[in-house]
Amino acid sequence: MRKFVFLLIVSTKFWAQEIQPEVLPSPMIAVDSLYREDQFYLGFTYNILLNMPGNVNQNRFSPGFKGGFLRDFPINKRRNVAIAPGLGLTYSNYFQSLFITRINGDPYYSTKTIGSDYQKNKFEELFIDLPIEFRWRTSGPVGHKFWRVYSGVQLSYLIYSKSVYIDDVVAVRIHNNPDFRKWQAGIYMAAGNNSWNLYAYYGFLPLFRDGTQVEGETINLHTMNLGLMFYIL
Repeated sequence: MRKFVFLLIVSTKFWAQEIQPEVLPSPMIAVDSLYREDQFYLGFTYNILLNMPGNVNQNRFSPGFKGGFLRDFPINKRRNVAIAPGLGLTYSNYFQSLFITRINGDPYYSTKTIGSDYQKNKFEELFIDLPIEFRWRTSGPVGHKFWRVYSGVQLSYLIYSKSVYIDDVVAVRIHNNPDFRKWQAGIYMAAGNNSWNLYAYYGFLPLFRDGTQVEGETINLHTMNLGLMFYIL
């Protein structure tokens, strides 16, 4: 009887050990100690004209779009401070009341329309951008939701422009007006959390070349762009 009880206890203990579930170590998360952030960007802006001549006004919503690539170079051990140079494109549209046409082949500017009223009056520009920005963020190697403040300077080169004026009498389109300044420079800032970031840009230089006038007054238009910026790894 004693032998039977002993064998029963040993067998029970053996089978209990056999049916225990296998305990596996927790999966390890690979941490990238050399991570970078925010390599691509896409922005949507409202374009505001500043320093407009006396009889010129902005009369419709003027949209803009921008996008490009930035190379992130962290400069501290935590990698939450970085410098990022990049390459991108900006398209800007301005609806306003400056009438642009040609006389004897040269651009001519006026605030007086030919017809009784106009249906469209705008100019648009497409730039290649060379931004370089200073970056601060609360990011780490794991997760992509964090606060950021990115500020920088941007040098831009005009590769295409077009002005369009249409009224009940004439339709005037001018491509690549030589009076538009080829090089632009400005400062900008983007700040926010996760996907949503407010964006602001101010251009240092006038949109038109020095000496461009409308009815004896210098056209000293500058641009300010306000909108949203989205960053993508």
